[in-house]
Amino acid sequence: MQPILYAHPFASYCWKVLIALYENGTAFTYRRLGPEDPAAGAELAALWPIGRFPVLADKDRTVIESSIIIEYLDQHYRGPQPLIPVNPERALEARFMDRIFDNEVMTPMQTVVANSLRPADARDPYGVERAKAALDKIYRWLDDRLAGKDWAIGDSFSLGDCAAAPSLFYADWVHEIDAGLTHLRAYRARLLARPSIARVVDEARPYRPLFPLGAPDRD
Repeated sequence: MQPILYAHPFASYCWKVLIALYENGTAFTYRRLGPEDPAAGAELAALWPIGRFPVLADKDRTVIESSIIIEYLDQHYRGPQPLIPVNPERALEARFMDRIFDNEVMTPMQTVVANSLRPADARDPYGVERAKAALDKIYRWLDDRLAGKDWAIGDSFSLGDCAAAPSLFYADWVHEIDAGLTHLRAYRARLLARPSIARVVDEARPYRPLFPLGAPDRD
């Protein structure tokens, strides 16, 4: 029996896991969450009452949180592209970059998006300003870090890149990466050209009208 993934094609953390699955051609059952399939939502609620996704169900095990799911897949369904390097130091670097993209890029990006969903009288312009400043700071750090590298940890695609793709995709929509940060912009372009990532981007295209700030006419 193949693993079952509960996810939505437009959700950033779901992208991380989908990229890992597509990267290695791992067979899985895709339970797309949404009003068109209420049964999938009910199954998810039974597996994980908190209701956040993605969630992976495999045999008698429920695996939650995108980074942990990718680690689980790498242990139990390892394919031709290991996403956690065998070398412990390289593995630590991949995990480090995963946390950087989730915590330092995804989090401020989501702060800006979440603010746009608030009632007008409950919005926080100061919080948005701080989130965008945080993005500028991490963009500069990443531009230096990625100089001379094809991927997050160098020449091999890893967990770090699975995290980078959705965070940089949506962060650039929310607060565009400065044109002068050429290493970071080139890295984002390489990510979007990779087949596993291009696939998740294409699968999410029908949902772009849902983006609260308005999806830019690019990517």
